[in-house]
Amino acid sequence: MKITNCIITSIAALAMVIVSCKKDADSSGTTTTPTTPTTVTVPAVYSKIYGATSITSDGTYITIKTTGTPDYKSVYYPTANTLYEDFSGTTFGGTTFKKNPNSIATQNYTFKIPVNPAVASNHAATPLGAMGVSLNGVPFYNQYAGPNQPLTNEIMSFDKYWGHPTATSQYHYHVEPLYLTTVKSTKSALLGFLLDGFPVYGPEENGAAVTGLDAYHGHTSVTADYPNGIYHYHVTNTDPYINGNGYYGTPGTVTQ
Repeated sequence: MKITNCIITSIAALAMVIVSCKKDADSSGTTTTPTTPTTVTVPAVYSKIYGATSITSDGTYITIKTTGTPDYKSVYYPTANTLYEDFSGTTFGGTTFKKNPNSIATQNYTFKIPVNPAVASNHAATPLGAMGVSLNGVPFYNQYAGPNQPLTNEIMSFDKYWGHPTATSQYHYHVEPLYLTTVKSTKSALLGFLLDGFPVYGPEENGAAVTGLDAYHGHTSVTADYPNGIYHYHVTNTDPYINGNGYYGTPGTVTQ
């Protein structure tokens, strides 16, 4: 009987210790709830960039990844590629086409542009290389063939849709992306975005050739995609073609 009482007493004591420890633990802090990652919705207008491999947003920037390759046939694809097509005749501005020695190859572009573009206090010059992205994922380049060199000696090498590749196989547009304005859409449609986040439209507005562009080759007005109005660029068939004296807004980045 004494042994039984000893065992019961020990069990009771142990239970009190466990309860005491539990109370101490409960009183030492609050319950931690796992956090759920915040999902940022990409504005619907960016779904028009059909050539992107991915489009995401962190709420501050839109990140657009593309291969930079055109979705149509070109004389600049390697001849073994199913998108290769021979081409001769005339190109941009009625110039007789002359093929350059380069060819198209897949790239790995990452364009990072502001979700909410705003006019910059200091307007940065556009770089030689990608300054924006078109709807089919092909980059926009500025109006120069080299530092302060006009496109005169490059225009003849534009293919039938007015693009061409560099010596490092980066296909791009310096001028109107003709496939987008004549096959995929119209001369007044959205064509893409520059790195500052402002959109690029075709050479027409409301069915007429656009006029009254500022020094950056754009203006502010209502568009089909922005019914409340927005500053936007227009491509034209005269220099500076896509962009004038630099970015209207503060540019994001592009890497490859």
